[in-house]
Amino acid sequence: MSKKHLVVDPITRIEGHLRIEAIIDENNQIVDAYSSSTMFRGIETILKGRDPRDCGLMAMRICGVCTGTHYQRSIEAVEDAFDITIPKNARIVRNLIQGALYIHDHLVHFYHLHALDFVDIIAATKADPRAAALEAEKWADVAGNPAYTADPAVFKQIQERVVKFAKEGRLGIFGNGYWGNNNYKLTPEQNLIGVVHYLQALDIQRDLAKMQAILGGKNPHPQSIVVGGVTCVQDIQNPARIALFKQLLKDGMKFVRGAYLPDVYMAGTMYKEEAVDSEATFSGVGGTGGGLLNFMSYGDFRLDDTGFYNAALLFPSGIVHGGDISKVTEVDPTKITEDVTHAWYKGDKPLHPYEGETIPEYTGLEKKEDGIAYLKTKEKYSWIKAPNYDDTRMEVGPLARMVVGFAKGDERIKKYVGNFLERSGLPVTVLFSTVGRTAARAIETELMGDVMMDWLDELAKNVAGGDLSTWSDFDFDVVAKESKGQGLAEAPRGGLGHWVSVKDGKVVNYQAVVPSTWNASPRDDKGRLGAYEASLIGTKVADPEQPLEIIRTIHSFDPCIACAVHVLDTKGKELSVYKIDPNCAL
Repeated sequence: MSKKHLVVDPITRIEGHLRIEAIIDENNQIVDAYSSSTMFRGIETILKGRDPRDCGLMAMRICGVCTGTHYQRSIEAVEDAFDITIPKNARIVRNLIQGALYIHDHLVHFYHLHALDFVDIIAATKADPRAAALEAEKWADVAGNPAYTADPAVFKQIQERVVKFAKEGRLGIFGNGYWGNNNYKLTPEQNLIGVVHYLQALDIQRDLAKMQAILGGKNPHPQSIVVGGVTCVQDIQNPARIALFKQLLKDGMKFVRGAYLPDVYMAGTMYKEEAVDSEATFSGVGGTGGGLLNFMSYGDFRLDDTGFYNAALLFPSGIVHGGDISKVTEVDPTKITEDVTHAWYKGDKPLHPYEGETIPEYTGLEKKEDGIAYLKTKEKYSWIKAPNYDDTRMEVGPLARMVVGFAKGDERIKKYVGNFLERSGLPVTVLFSTVGRTAARAIETELMGDVMMDWLDELAKNVAGGDLSTWSDFDFDVVAKESKGQGLAEAPRGGLGHWVSVKDGKVVNYQAVVPSTWNASPRDDKGRLGAYEASLIGTKVADPEQPLEIIRTIHSFDPCIACAVHVLDTKGKELSVYKIDPNCAL
């Protein structure tokens, strides 16, 4: 049997550097895959010795995208350690800040990080603009909404710009694509729709980011969340600020309903064959990119004030095993461990995050005679650890949230997922695929936009009733003597956990297990694949020189691999090494 070894490094249109190595057989089908983060993340070490109240401001630097999520999770871990319950206004404000991040993040992901895996830019130059406008209206009707853009003149104007850039060789952000690849399935008119909405989304996402800044102080890296509550007192008392937030949300959701959702219906339909191809999956269920089919959600967005781990949640917590939506088990945080057998860290056994260590041990790449430095896949090959839940590999993310919520019978999630399936005419198993993972984000975005309107009204009513409390007082000298806490909730990309141990007012250990730690992890101590790796098994690559299918499936997870301290050239040769004293004065 003849096999080929493909290397995709770096995977672009993500946060950070990610390398994928895949083995394909004589039929160009992937039979093995390896996921490697080629960037080191050392934030946990930097936080040791710090005042726990300051951790959030530094922990948010873990990521350049979902900064506010790391910020809040870190704050919540400290609040858990100190047994602090925040006021109602603070809960609602935090929900609104995170909700704004979700909508912004999901929109940016689909159009600017993922859409070009479905949309062929050059094919759009051959479209009939008038036919494209009618096509846009058709898919908006499928989604049950008016089209965001139905003017043929708009389609023609943007098409002419792309044609001009293509002729002059100045494609810019659209350069270096796999245009013309046989695995692109949209018609020229559908491709033009994708290009038009891609460019319009650049303006929309800018306005969506303003929502987070209104209550968070700025974007990125908001600063209004503190241990005990929030500091945006004047903002929540100012009707004009809340009205601006609501108007920006309405404008953004007009695009979501009239462009984003229709485009996902369009892509889901045109790529339906892949979405239901059970032979191209790791487990024989779902379609291309299905992967592990073990889904975990910590749950998030508290809907009442009965405590962080007792409140009703917008997204339920739970675990679904093997794609079996007839049964859900509850999450027990004590069963979470991280293994470093195949990660560039020291350690000889899986550890719970409270006992976790982050001690780098880089062992390099394997040199080959053909001049390419491959991963040492039998040894250590990634800067990402391998987390497990109860000795089981898990996938996290919007798909996990929708699957868990649907399986738990959550009425709101069942409604939105059910609407998508009914309007698209696709079976529920389509969710277990690359297309389904992408669709889950769109479903979640519509749900989030609707519920945020309710939160705005709830906040306004509470403030109008005279409740202006935004912070809960606590005695730091008492609570910070010796304690530990965890902030387990959801980020746009999936389950996010921060664990902190405090003694004598200082952090003695800090660990963060981020969504891409779960999804992008290497094999564990038993050789079991991570979510990215499993999702690629069975995928057919039309052209090994243009591995579009690999990139499409990996992008469906919205990878985020951040914070590097080493530099390698394309052959694996070490160029520079930097040593940073985590205890030095900043």
